[in-house]
Amino acid sequence: MQHFEVVTVVAAPPDQVFAICLDVESHTRSMADSSERAVGGNTGGELALGDTVTFQARHLGLTWRLKARITSYDRPRCFVDEQESGPFKRWRHAHYFEPDGTGGTIMRDVIDFSSPLGPVGRIIDRFLLRRYMSHLIRVRNAYLAGTFD
Repeated sequence: MQHFEVVTVVAAPPDQVFAICLDVESHTRSMADSSERAVGGNTGGELALGDTVTFQARHLGLTWRLKARITSYDRPRCFVDEQESGPFKRWRHAHYFEPDGTGGTIMRDVIDFSSPLGPVGRIIDRFLLRRYMSHLIRVRNAYLAGTFD
C-alpha cells in the first residue's frame, strides 16, 4: 500500500473550499490536461455522502475509468472518497480542511492506494504512480486554490 499527503493553503474559508472540492465540474476542469470527464453516477453539482461518480481520463497514455463513492462526510472538516471500481486494487482519498487562522484554509489530502498485479503492481506504485498521483493532486489543488483569487 502506498501512502502520501499533500498540504495546500487556500485563501478562502473551509466551507467554501470543502464545497468546491466536492463539485464535479470543478474537479473535471482541474484535470483538463488529462481530458477528465464525469461519465456516470452524479455527473454534475456537489457530491454528498453516498453519492458516486465515474470519471474517465487519459493518464500515462491510456484511458481509465474510476468509479468513486463518498464514504465519509463531515462538513466542513473532511470527506473521503473511495474507489468502487477502476484501475486500482484500492484507492482511498481523505480530504481534511482546517481554518488557517487568517480566514483561509489548510487543505490536507491523504491518499492510500495500491495497484493490482501483486509484486509488479507494487513496483509500479513505488517507482511511478506515487510520484504521478501526488503531481496530479498538486495540479488539482493549484487550480482549485486559484479559483478563489
